[in-house]
Amino acid sequence: MKITILGSGTSTGVPQVGCTCEVCTSTDPRDNRLRCSGLVETNGVRILIDCGPDFRQQCLRLKDFQAIHGVLISHEHYDHVGGLDDLRPFCYFGDVSVYAEDYVADRLQARMPYCFTEKLYPGVPRIALQRVSPGIPFRVEASESAVVEVIPIRVIHGKLPILGYRIGKMAWITDMLSMPEESYPLLENLDCLIINALRIEEHPTHQSLKQALQQVERIAPKETYFIHMSHHLGLHQVVEATLPSHVHLTYDNQVISL
Repeated sequence: MKITILGSGTSTGVPQVGCTCEVCTSTDPRDNRLRCSGLVETNGVRILIDCGPDFRQQCLRLKDFQAIHGVLISHEHYDHVGGLDDLRPFCYFGDVSVYAEDYVADRLQARMPYCFTEKLYPGVPRIALQRVSPGIPFRVEASESAVVEVIPIRVIHGKLPILGYRIGKMAWITDMLSMPEESYPLLENLDCLIINALRIEEHPTHQSLKQALQQVERIAPKETYFIHMSHHLGLHQVVEATLPSHVHLTYDNQVISL
């Protein structure tokens, strides 16, 4: 499995517009973070996790134009869905399946009605909306022989129920503050956990660094990588040095191989 961190930042990105803090003015490229998204490639299947407003820029930077066989949506917030219209070029390979739970799917249809009419005008992204439910596995397929099982996992973003996803022995969880007890068994025996850690201070809807580390201790994956980080977390080089050896900060364009 190959996981590419397309974006490791929070909703404002880093640098944040108008900010002159040491992180936002850092010359370390690891401190420059686009909005959070990842590309998972396994068993001949390419899966995009979230599709935010930086998606076009992330694709240009990646320089790897191939089919995307599925897009997993964690929740409806703009920094996670604002780039769905930029799936247009990928429709060259065929319709793109987008997976979301019911309330998110309903909101996507309301925000982008031109993508879901009976008669689509030329150039509109051809999105095949697939509705999923927490705890119920589904399959993303590139062909009859290239199939990947995905398990949606319920997590809580402040008070908003959203989805994380498990693919094989990797799980991707973003924007989480807490998790219901019934979700933990779905995260057993992970080789890789990718999970959010927004900042040092506690936040009403996202995990702090301390809270993220507490989740790592409970879930006990072999390796953990933090995503969805703000400039308030601190400089990459400084924070990375304080973490346990099996816990890491991600950075944009980072490739994780399992």
